[in-house]
Amino acid sequence: MNTKKILVSLCTIAVALFLVATVSADLYYSSVTNGTVLVASPSDIADYTVIEVEGINILNNPSVIAGETVVVRIQFTAVEDASDVRVRAELEGDKVSFDAVSAPFDVEAGHTYKKTLSVKVPFELKDKLSDYVTLNVKVWNKDHKSEYEDLLLRVQRPSYNPVVKSISTSQSVKAGGIFPVDIVLKNIGYDELEDLYVTAKISELGVKKTSYLGDLVPLENCTSDNCKKDDTVSGRIYLEVPYTAKAGVYLLEVEVTNDDVTSTVLKQIVIENEFEGNVIVTNAERTVAVGQNAEYTLLLVNPTNSLKVYKVIAESNGEVSSGVDVAVVAVPAGTSKTVTVTAKASEKGEYTFKVNVFSGEKLDSQVNLKLTAEEKSVNPIVVLTVVLAIIFLVLLVVLIVLLGKKPQKSEEFGESYY
Repeated sequence: MNTKKILVSLCTIAVALFLVATVSADLYYSSVTNGTVLVASPSDIADYTVIEVEGINILNNPSVIAGETVVVRIQFTAVEDASDVRVRAELEGDKVSFDAVSAPFDVEAGHTYKKTLSVKVPFELKDKLSDYVTLNVKVWNKDHKSEYEDLLLRVQRPSYNPVVKSISTSQSVKAGGIFPVDIVLKNIGYDELEDLYVTAKISELGVKKTSYLGDLVPLENCTSDNCKKDDTVSGRIYLEVPYTAKAGVYLLEVEVTNDDVTSTVLKQIVIENEFEGNVIVTNAERTVAVGQNAEYTLLLVNPTNSLKVYKVIAESNGEVSSGVDVAVVAVPAGTSKTVTVTAKASEKGEYTFKVNVFSGEKLDSQVNLKLTAEEKSVNPIVVLTVVLAIIFLVLLVVLIVLLGKKPQKSEEFGESYY
């Protein structure tokens, strides 16, 4: 009976030792170093391997943030001499994986080596705040390899992470028009987002508008068919493009912010404009004689839906004096009016002067006009008139002289007798 008990005890101990050995082999734990080193099998290239993620030993349950890039450090002792050795670290999610591989290097048996790799953490947390991803590490060359697989990393959502899922606008927008910006926002962070604001703006045009969105929880809080709080919200913001905006491609910026975080997304939009300015110049260059007035015609256009009042100011300097026939012009919606600008130069030369058009206190447009002043030319009509006048005066004088001259009396001869 005692012999039977002894045999049973020995079998139990043997089984226990086998299970312990098997578990140790599966997890690559080293009993010698209190579980801080991963031990490879004798046939592998690497032994006593230390794997750290963001400076934390893999055996100490490190946690990482989804979507970020983490530093994985692999330190090992070479089992034998080998050339062209590489180290690979892979973070494997349910659907996507990211990895990094070192450059090839040589190792000598009994010496310790360290490689540092940067690997992106998959973001697959849809219905969970945190979960696990698998870290796989491989040290190998063409003849040998050591693999450490299924090492678990805890992965969490970022603390505050509002994400703009979509921005919907028209393909093209006309200058002077109002267009909607539809925004869908989701909280994919770990914590609740409180008092969110969303701002849509086109910085180049000085267009900006802000709207309040409220709070967003990290996961929808639903009881049966009733959701108390949502992790997703949609909203619409209307932006007005100035009539003076030049046609082209602009960046629409959508910014989501609260006291904890700011997130920005950019989208390109196309703006069309048939009238890039409210002033059309019919003649920007004139040539006149020195001291003579040159006239320029400006057409003030109002493409808006309301009355516009423009103030027109022509700049003068010491060489050119200029002015306008009407300084303040009221232009009804959808119409235009003309303004005449006059300028003259006191000396011969080419000059440039500016005409500024204001809408209220804001400078809407600035027009550059050119004036060329030449020496006074001789008018042939005036010359002919002067010549004819001189001829007329000469003839008149001759006529007067002729009329004023009296005829002489003829002598009378009488007969005399001796």
